[in-house]
Amino acid sequence: MKLHELKAPRGATHRKKVVGRGIAGKGGKTAGRGTKGQKARRQIPAGFEGGQLPLIQRIPKLKGFTNPFRVAYTPVNLDALAALGVTDVTYEVLVDRGLARRRDLVKVLGRGTLSTALHVQAHAFSATARAAIESAGGTVVVLDKPFAVRPPAAGNQHQNR
Repeated sequence: MKLHELKAPRGATHRKKVVGRGIAGKGGKTAGRGTKGQKARRQIPAGFEGGQLPLIQRIPKLKGFTNPFRVAYTPVNLDALAALGVTDVTYEVLVDRGLARRRDLVKVLGRGTLSTALHVQAHAFSATARAAIESAGGTVVVLDKPFAVRPPAAGNQHQNR
């Protein structure tokens, strides 16, 4: 027996019942759907949730999503550090020279080259920046972030403790 020779056994398939052809026949008028009610209607709309406000209407539109736990860094590249003309680059030096604002977190990125050894303090470093600073004979110091733990997620404030 081959795949193209397969067919359903005799009596396994039935002709679809034709309903809704006027009030005279057996399947006429309500066409086997009973009277009234949701199942007697034509079709339930896609996304209908039984009268509850549908999900598509509950979610915010056009405004996007703002992650409350996002950690934003101010980027500072190696070429900007080399242009400062100092060997000890601290957070205060970056703020005084206008490369960062007070209370911003600073991340050093790897664009540019270094010819002198720099001692850099920042909140984060890219892998290429760390490698470039250390290969030039400098040191890297990662500063502590001003926050210790992440705030509780929305909805978890009312737990019995």
